[in-house]
Amino acid sequence: MSTLEATQAGSGRAERHTLPPALKIALLQIALLAVLLAAWELAIRFGWIAVYLYGRPSGIFAKAGILIANGELLRDAALTAWEAIAGFLLGTLLGSAVGLALWLFPTSAAVLRPYLIALNGLPKIALAPLIIVWFGIGISSKIAIAAIITFIVAVITAQQGAKEVDEDLVKLMRSLGASRWKTWRTVIIPGAMPWIVSAFRLNVGFALIGAVVGEYIASKEGLGYMIYYAGVLYDLNSVWVGIAALMAVALLMYGAIDILERRLRF
Repeated sequence: MSTLEATQAGSGRAERHTLPPALKIALLQIALLAVLLAAWELAIRFGWIAVYLYGRPSGIFAKAGILIANGELLRDAALTAWEAIAGFLLGTLLGSAVGLALWLFPTSAAVLRPYLIALNGLPKIALAPLIIVWFGIGISSKIAIAAIITFIVAVITAQQGAKEVDEDLVKLMRSLGASRWKTWRTVIIPGAMPWIVSAFRLNVGFALIGAVVGEYIASKEGLGYMIYYAGVLYDLNSVWVGIAALMAVALLMYGAIDILERRLRF
């Protein structure tokens, strides 16, 4: 075998043994999590940090097993996920539609601007007691809180995205005799879609905040209630299980947005 053939053969074997990039990243992520958990467990075992302040990974896994076995964790996670997703869809879709529509009505947009800025700066959690009074302590109040928080973000982001569309394209449409409505449908909406998807990503966290805050204030179930009640009892292992479940819900919602973004292809 010639030197060139040997080199090519070796290169081929190396390529066959190379892990796909996605799998390599996933393995590194798992390894990082394992190292962090191992360091945490060792720090507890050697007394470097207090278990009553931080919990411990072995205790967290044991508690998770108990909560999964009795169905409590899955029930609470499903309820909080439903509240967050419903509020997210209601607030984000409606807010995006309003934000895009404001491009059609620049005078209305100018009139509403200071109100939108004020509402955006207002800590939405301050509205939670009012929403509980208006909607009661049931699931509707949690959905309403999540929807209100996400609505403002979606309006402002979509409006800004519409304003950032290339003005030359708008002028071109006008020069071709297109109406403002047709320009909005064919240029503004597609051009603002990356901004709207960015708002989707932001609103995942805001929707979960709304649902959890509502459960903190008035609820007897859900991950927010579970975390709050466990914290009162200093059951930090249960607190960490609830936090991990919230992170899992957030990852699933982000994954759905990634799929949507790939489908839209921009």
